[in-house]
Amino acid sequence: MTAAPRTRIQRRNHRLILDAALEVFAQHGFRGSTLDQIAAQAGLSKPNLFYYFSGKDEIHRVLLTELLDSWLEPLRQLDPAGDPQAELRGYVQRKLQMSREMPRESRLFANEILQGAPRIDGFIRTDLKALVDEKAGVIRGWAEAGRIADLDPWHLIFSIWALTQNYADFEAQMRLVRGPDTDPFDGADAFLDQLFKRLLAPEPQ
Repeated sequence: MTAAPRTRIQRRNHRLILDAALEVFAQHGFRGSTLDQIAAQAGLSKPNLFYYFSGKDEIHRVLLTELLDSWLEPLRQLDPAGDPQAELRGYVQRKLQMSREMPRESRLFANEILQGAPRIDGFIRTDLKALVDEKAGVIRGWAEAGRIADLDPWHLIFSIWALTQNYADFEAQMRLVRGPDTDPFDGADAFLDQLFKRLLAPEPQ
């Protein structure tokens, strides 16, 4: 039997709960978050949450499922037929933009990884690994052809993740170091572009 379509209010409340949960999970992690916190953030009663979700686990799973496909997209766009330096520097900028626009999602993902990825280990072992292996092969081909520096492709990808996601995951630290009124992203795009431009430049023959 097909479920009846949700009303406008039901769709709004469903989204409201997910947005509230994203805020709570990003701040407290899965283990430190409670349904009471999510309900308070959403401005709904706790029994109202159970109308839409069976519990904290289901809410967390839905959020991660929504996130994972978009998490792969910047790397999917790496074009084997493109200019190697432009493609890789473009990937850096896409990842940095994702951190700028989706900091809560980045912290949700980071918290899950810090716990050992219990809810997304299948995704990491299959979808993410397959894509990283594919693009690492492309990068290795560029290096072997002398079009970029001879770098380990997996560690290159890991370093891009670390340098870009750091701006979302450790934003509080950056603000404390540079001052509460500063924007941690200010100048980051130019700095990272310069860094990877130099890093990727092939050795002169």
